[in-house]
This record gives sequence, structure tokens and C-alpha cells, in this order.
Amino acid sequence: MGSGIWSTDVYDAADRYRRATGTSAFSYSDSGARTVHPALDPRGAVRESRDSAEHPQSLAIAVLFDVTGSMGHVPRMLQTKLPQLLGLLLRQGYARDPQLMFGAIGDATCDRVPLQIGQFESDNRMDDDLGRIVLEGGGGGQMTESYELALYFMARHTVTDCWEKRGRRGYLFLIGDELAYPRVDRRQVARLIGDELAEDVPVRQIVDEVTRRWDTYYLLPAGSAYAGSRKVLDFWRGLLGQHAVELDDLNAVCETIALTVGLGEQAVDLDEGLRDLARAGSTAGRTVSKALAKLGGDRPASVATVPFTPTAESGVTRL
Repeated sequence: MGSGIWSTDVYDAADRYRRATGTSAFSYSDSGARTVHPALDPRGAVRESRDSAEHPQSLAIAVLFDVTGSMGHVPRMLQTKLPQLLGLLLRQGYARDPQLMFGAIGDATCDRVPLQIGQFESDNRMDDDLGRIVLEGGGGGQMTESYELALYFMARHTVTDCWEKRGRRGYLFLIGDELAYPRVDRRQVARLIGDELAEDVPVRQIVDEVTRRWDTYYLLPAGSAYAGSRKVLDFWRGLLGQHAVELDDLNAVCETIALTVGLGEQAVDLDEGLRDLARAGSTAGRTVSKALAKLGGDRPASVATVPFTPTAESGVTRL
């Protein structure tokens, strides 16, 4: 995956068509679907971000969001702001060849569609994947969702050339407002992903696996059920440190993602990035500045001395 070129014209044409025909951008979910779309089914899947002649320096960027309860409006917002996100990444040179993957997180203890994982794409197919997400809006109501299951997939079922060829981590953004479960449940893994594990995996262990290959962030936006919760922030800061970030405005998610990548790639400093936002007509500068002030663009240029080699233990095989 990851071929093709993003076109704002194609996006705009599709948006005009939907408006003219009264079609939802999330027609699969809005049609009443309550099973995972085949293109987003994580069972037996490996998601790849690969170099190509079109994109010789691919950079994997994954955005996974909680679609339970009050978080269900997040993908709709992302879909409308996708051109701004791609515009900042590409036109401002924050990443030369970004390949984006979108996915959704629910609660594997009670939801029918608790994990949905798209493909890494460079063109308008990423918009198609967003439109295939089931916005179940469920959750168990206990301040806990299955983020650890999504982390497991990212740790053991993704392969990226930015890591294998260049020893550079990709970027993983989790957008939510609740805690993860304390362990990856091996029965849920078997049912939803297809791996047979001998035992459950502690969430600390799976976070350590993920952060080896992924620069991982947790975004807690305003307007969600547990926005500002010290319990949620303390939990994620215990796992990710300063990469657990509060947002005063949900509408600033795309700009926050873009500038986080720009800082991490050392393509821009925060002040330059905020000026880019202003020139693009974004009003998110204050929220982004507050959220990212502590990051400081300190991501090292190289974080590995040898390429990652998939193994049977990792659960990833080279395709």
C-alpha cells in the first residue's frame, strides 16, 4: 500500500457529490452496518508502509481514535479536515512521503466492532478508509476501552520501511479520553486478530514494544467525556510521559498531528509551525502551542542502529 498522490481536487469533487446527493461521508456506518468492513478487518492482517518510486522516503503515520460514546464525532471531524492535515505535511515539507493509516478503537468486552484498522495510504484512499469506519458509539461505561488491543496490533502486525531501511520510527497517534485495560487479553487477540498467545500481555510490555518502532502520542481532547481527567492523564503519562497531550479544542487535532510530525522530523520549530498555521487560515495556533510546548522537537534523527527483522515472536512476517 501507499502508492498514488493525494489530490485535494479529488477530495473536493467527492465532497460536492456527497452534498449534492445527500450521501454521508460515512455511508457504511450510517447505512446501519454493525460489522467491520472487510478492508478494515484486523484478523489475519498485516499493514505495511513501503517505499516506492513515487515515495522513496516513506514515513508511516497512524491515527487511531476511540469511537465510543462522546468520542464518536472525532472521525467526522478528521474527515472534514483531512485536506488541511495533508496540506501541512506535504506543502510545508514536514514529511516528504507521508503514508497515513486510520483506525478505530472500541471496547472488546462489549462492542461488536472493537478494532478497525485501515491501510497506509498516500492518496485519496485514506479518505475511503475513514468512510468505512463503523461509528458504533458503544463502550462499556467504565472509563476503560481497548487501546491495548490497538497497541498490540501496531506492535506486532505492522511493517514499515522507514524503520526497516532507515531505522526511523513512524508516528502513532491515539485519540481518546479513557484508560486502557491493564493487559492484552489473549482470548480477544485470538478472536479479533487471529494470534494464539500463551498468556495475556501486560500493557506496559506492549507499550514498550510499540514505542520501539513508533513515536507514540495520546491526545486527550476537550469536549470528550473525561476531558481534563487527572486519572486518565496520569495513566497515559505513566506509559508515555510528555507524549500524553491535552487539547483545549477538538478541532485542533489535525493541526496538532501535523506539527508534531514536523517537530519530530526537525522540519520546523514550534514558532515556524504556528506561523504556518496562521498563513493557512487555521485558528488552532493557541491550542497547538499549549499542547506541544513541552515536546520541543527532540526526536532523534535516528533511533536504531540496525533494521528491525520480523520474527515469529513479534507476530509479523515479511510479505
